[in-house]
Amino acid sequence: MTAEFRRLGKKGAYRLGQLRVQGVREVRPPRQFRPRFARHRWHRWSTSTWLLSLLAGAAVIAAATAVGWWFVPFVVGLGAGLANRIGGWPWRVAVPAVATTAAVGWAAPLWVGVLRGLPYGAVARVIAALTGLPGGAAAGVIGTLLIAVVQALAGYWLGRALTPRLAEDLFR
Repeated sequence: MTAEFRRLGKKGAYRLGQLRVQGVREVRPPRQFRPRFARHRWHRWSTSTWLLSLLAGAAVIAAATAVGWWFVPFVVGLGAGLANRIGGWPWRVAVPAVATTAAVGWAAPLWVGVLRGLPYGAVARVIAALTGLPGGAAAGVIGTLLIAVVQALAGYWLGRALTPRLAEDLFR
């Protein structure tokens, strides 16, 4: 116990500066602060590539919805999640884009059907009444579009989760 008191206060007595975390060989200098609002390119693909792929996704969803394949927003969201890991867009940009793509993809065939005189408004009112929503057709249509958005976002999440992170993303 007295040896402890003799070491107290002497330089290098407890080697506190030499403690290391297991597996870390050297300490890296802190990275430079970069504000998020600054203009820098964080994505790897051009904006026109993303816009064309989102329009293509909406067209695929619209065509599949017209055929009756209700699960395609999930598949398109899955593809967007896989492509987004490679393309590098931040989730704050990609999630609203995927949600908008799904909503537009399902709204387009509904709108075309209404313009052709199909009774989608009556069907939407019945669906809204059966689900306990207000009796208007808008509630049924909005509920239908929300189902497409939830499917696409679940597919996007799964696509991002299944794609391994690139090594350069880990150290950004």
